[in-house]
Amino acid sequence: MIMKRSCVLRIIVAGLLLMLLFTACAGGTGVKDGAESSAAAGEVAIGFDFIKQSGSASNQYAVWIEDMNGRVIKTLCASSWTVDGGYKTRPDSIAVWAERAGLANMSAAEVDAISCATPRTSRLSYSWDLTGEDGKPVPPGDYKFFVEGTLRWKNYVLYSGVITIGDTSCTANAVAEYYYQGSDRYDALNEDSTENRMIRNVTAAFTPAEEDCGG
Repeated sequence: MIMKRSCVLRIIVAGLLLMLLFTACAGGTGVKDGAESSAAAGEVAIGFDFIKQSGSASNQYAVWIEDMNGRVIKTLCASSWTVDGGYKTRPDSIAVWAERAGLANMSAAEVDAISCATPRTSRLSYSWDLTGEDGKPVPPGDYKFFVEGTLRWKNYVLYSGVITIGDTSCTANAVAEYYYQGSDRYDALNEDSTENRMIRNVTAAFTPAEEDCGG
């Protein structure tokens, strides 16, 4: 009887030790994982084909990142004419981005940080360093990327896609939505309008910081 009680006691003690050990390891792993996974590392490159249009009220665009709840994380680029005050006289210029990003309330320093001149016809690329507007790294996960282009007056295109930030590289293609609207002086564009070529083939590519791309 004494031996049985002794064995049972040993089993109980051993079980308690294992529970304590498991709890300690789980707690340590949780802290470690939280520290390591709280911030993503690497970069996302957003690229698209740009064909510069002739005439006025065109060639304006913005490139930005949002979280999956629709909160703007960071603006990578917005056409200088619009952000430097053009939106006040032509409120239809990259209006979706301007409203979501709060352009009207941006400081001069914030505007200067995102302002970009209208480029020549070429393949453009803008890099996101996985930080927010506050400069802090974002956590891994899914993020929306957008490219908005003012095609002509009230007519615009909005490209959107989702890119996954994690441990492995990945790419994503954006889907375009065209919005055609006329005004008192100008007819609406249509699917055959040459302005539709202004922005095409919008893609995003994520590359982790530790990944060796040298081949």
